[in-house]
Amino acid sequence: MPEGSGSRSVFVRASDPEASFPGARFLEEVRTELRRLAGDAPPPVEELREQASAWADEERRRHRELFARAGSDAARAVLVRRAVLGCAPLAVVSGAWLQWLSGPANADDPAALRILSLYASDLGVGHPRASRGSAYLSLLRHLQLAANAAPPARLGSEPRIGDGAFYIPGLLLAMSRRPDDFTPEILGADLCLRTVGLLPALAAVRETLPAATDWTAVDPGSARQEGEPSGAELCRAAVRELPAAAHDGTPDRLLLGFAWALAALRRWSVVLYDELGASRDPAYEMGELMRLRAREGAVYHHGFELGGRPLSAWLQECRTDPAPLLKALAGSRLVKPGRSQTSALVGSLVGEDGPMFRVFAPEDLAVIRRWIDSLPAAPSPRSSAEDASVPPPASAAGDGAASPARPVMPSLTLPGLAAAPVSEGHAPADLREAYHRLQTRTDTPALRRWARDYVHGWLARSGHGADRSELPLPERWGPEGLRPWLVEQHDRHSHEFEESSGAPVPSREALIDSTVQLAPLTLIDGSWLQGFTDYEHASSEIGFSLFETYWDELGNGEARLNHPLIYREVLAEMDVELPPTGSREFASWPGFRDSSFELPVYWLCIGRFPQTFLPEVLGLNLAMELSGVGGTYRRAHIALKTHGFSTRFVDIHNTIDNVSTGHSAWAADAVDTYLTTVPTAQGASARDEAWKRVRTGYRSLNPPAGFRARRAGRRARLAGSARRSEGAR
Repeated sequence: MPEGSGSRSVFVRASDPEASFPGARFLEEVRTELRRLAGDAPPPVEELREQASAWADEERRRHRELFARAGSDAARAVLVRRAVLGCAPLAVVSGAWLQWLSGPANADDPAALRILSLYASDLGVGHPRASRGSAYLSLLRHLQLAANAAPPARLGSEPRIGDGAFYIPGLLLAMSRRPDDFTPEILGADLCLRTVGLLPALAAVRETLPAATDWTAVDPGSARQEGEPSGAELCRAAVRELPAAAHDGTPDRLLLGFAWALAALRRWSVVLYDELGASRDPAYEMGELMRLRAREGAVYHHGFELGGRPLSAWLQECRTDPAPLLKALAGSRLVKPGRSQTSALVGSLVGEDGPMFRVFAPEDLAVIRRWIDSLPAAPSPRSSAEDASVPPPASAAGDGAASPARPVMPSLTLPGLAAAPVSEGHAPADLREAYHRLQTRTDTPALRRWARDYVHGWLARSGHGADRSELPLPERWGPEGLRPWLVEQHDRHSHEFEESSGAPVPSREALIDSTVQLAPLTLIDGSWLQGFTDYEHASSEIGFSLFETYWDELGNGEARLNHPLIYREVLAEMDVELPPTGSREFASWPGFRDSSFELPVYWLCIGRFPQTFLPEVLGLNLAMELSGVGGTYRRAHIALKTHGFSTRFVDIHNTIDNVSTGHSAWAADAVDTYLTTVPTAQGASARDEAWKRVRTGYRSLNPPAGFRARRAGRRARLAGSARRSEGAR
């Protein structure tokens, strides 16, 4: 199957935080898919919400009744297992499609801030592994089903989950990688999912296992904490902030996303319901197991006769139809119908001395035993073929006669994902163009290469002469971590501030000029961490505090606390009115010097590669969060106050960046956590190399500006271009 074909393939690719998704053909394929399921004219959103709520209530009732008919605990355990696995691709990434809807270009936009509040709630901001998906992973672990569940992309290799289960999350995640093209559609689909709430099959599981996980976290429509707005309320607040202008089709696109999600949920839930109903017959699960194992088994069983044919021949046939094999096994000496404890198939054959030792996992053996025990011990009026056959899913649910055309889940076929881009795009002509284009999440191959080369060049410059410099960071990282060093640096900053307390305050003109020249940097505050909005990074042990830092920089979703907006208030007091940060007009504003874009562009570039440059980002983050605490912010406070300007921006940073419980402390802890993950088994050199990269990242906030350092940077950028040219030959 070519890349881009199949829901599973799309899900896996879209789970990569550094994945690049093309435009043009891919975008039209996604829009076509949305329209195909949603129809041409979705009703108003309130009507859609009523439909979704009514459908969810009825579907939950059906699933609860299905579980009630399970009979035995063993049969109910089968339903639980299959329901939890079937819901896993959607539930384990619950809310992840919001991950890129905020960025530097819209960091002060009311809608983006509301969406970020919703997303932060989904993540359980401030705590590692506290996301809604993490709560579902706990359920998988409770049921011992998590072998292929972390990170979520691993679910793609879980053979017990069908391709259809990846359809909804796969398309949502794919759209999330193109937020500039699909924000209304994503938010519409999200509103649908939160209106539905706990997935119907999981409602039945919850009644069966009420203490297996935090079910309020698994339910995307619920509140994470008592007294907080629910997920559904937060989503509706975000929808209300979306621009209502019809020129870009936002209202209709939101309805399209909702209608698509509801139609897809309906299809998927019917398919899952039918599969659950069919699995009540042990022959159904036995047939699935044999089908999954047939290909590998056919290689080894040419010499074993079963019903006058080599077992390998039965297994080859089983890949498309397991019923004949089940009939042959049921009538063979390997199986004692109704008595699995005396059947060789799950006894001597798979014992320690048997020829099939460890061929089947314990859960596989449970499926086989259940099937054997379900076989009648004495011949029945029906043929043995009927006894052992695999029932069709639609007829096994016990919900009336089967429809001649039961819904099936579509498979995502997006060949545009694998197709070569129609255009490579063009690299930025200068820093100002780069600054403008890099503020959005969307890229082109040419822009991506330019950004990577810029980072390599900047880091080469930053690393030049580092062994001879007086870099504040220790030469080697020790097991005591960075907290003691952090306090020492705070003391040093304070001491330097006290020593310079008599220094003259800059003039009003100089203060305004420096404030203006820092605007391209400060108005994208936190952009070096934009990669840590990615779902897995944002809730990881290393990344959760980096996301919380990013969340703080943008004001925790509140405009009054939003750092870019607070900075603009200071500029307004200085009679400086700037265009919107994400606009071309801002980047081309003549009051900025070109050099004022050098560091901001580096932030924007490195923020796109949270995995490739993880150690460097951690070092940069530490340098940034510590840079002003205790000294620089206090000097800026004096200067601003002297000339009658608000000191709020520097005051808030001096407090939230503190070395005990603030951003600089979190930054140090993130570095320590990362370095403890570097295996010592690789030798001291591995950790030393990782620490060297952290140190380079730390120095990259203020790299050397001399001729040789800049030459090292230029050479590194040219080397990247040369390597690509050589590889293309």
